[in-house]
Amino acid sequence: MIRRTVKDRLSSHGRLHDDFLCQVMQDMSKEKFLTEDFLVQLIFTLLFVTFDSVSTTLTLALMFLEENPRALQEITDEHESIIKEREISKSSITWKEYKSMPFTLQVIHESLRLGNISPGLFRRTKTDVEWNGYTIPAHWGVLIATSALHLNPETYKDHLTFDPWRWKEYDSDVMLKNFMPFGSGMRECAGAEYTRALLSMFLHVLVTKYRWTNVKKGNIRRNPILSLGDGLHIKIMERQK
Repeated sequence: MIRRTVKDRLSSHGRLHDDFLCQVMQDMSKEKFLTEDFLVQLIFTLLFVTFDSVSTTLTLALMFLEENPRALQEITDEHESIIKEREISKSSITWKEYKSMPFTLQVIHESLRLGNISPGLFRRTKTDVEWNGYTIPAHWGVLIATSALHLNPETYKDHLTFDPWRWKEYDSDVMLKNFMPFGSGMRECAGAEYTRALLSMFLHVLVTKYRWTNVKKGNIRRNPILSLGDGLHIKIMERQK
């Protein structure tokens, strides 16, 4: 669908659209790397990293919390305490309040760990790399399978269990080497902190104002990106004071 849209745009000379794709196409005459194939991959990637990955992580978090009453109660208590400590109860969330949501961040990390939204991370070797008795030649493409890190039973006890409390025990070194939902190093996703903040804000509003129950859950599958089949159906109700 994306390729067809790009082809249609390229063939409709002079007819402009006020959107991102139109802007990139105008730059094709200035930048040699902006080919038709590059545009298709760029649009697909942007749709994935800005929408699909965040919505899937949020869906998983809702599913895991509803299935784990203890976790749901703890995250609710955390956000209710934030409201109770405000001078003005209906004021917007401050940066200080966002940084006082440790359990919320643990829930987000655990949802990302179990979800492995991206099937892997691509890197390219700059020099020959010796690893585990093998030589990876310079300039080869390498696929890092994040699920091999995130579901490693040697690192994560009961690795298939939703356990947000596990993140209390791990130091930064463990996360740096064994947790890469946004990539790692200089090539980490630019939206990593934005994603954490967005999910935290959404969960804050949800648990303080609403309640929900799962009605129907689709089968989790990967093809190759994670999805829940026909989705997660929930019944949402305004919270009774």
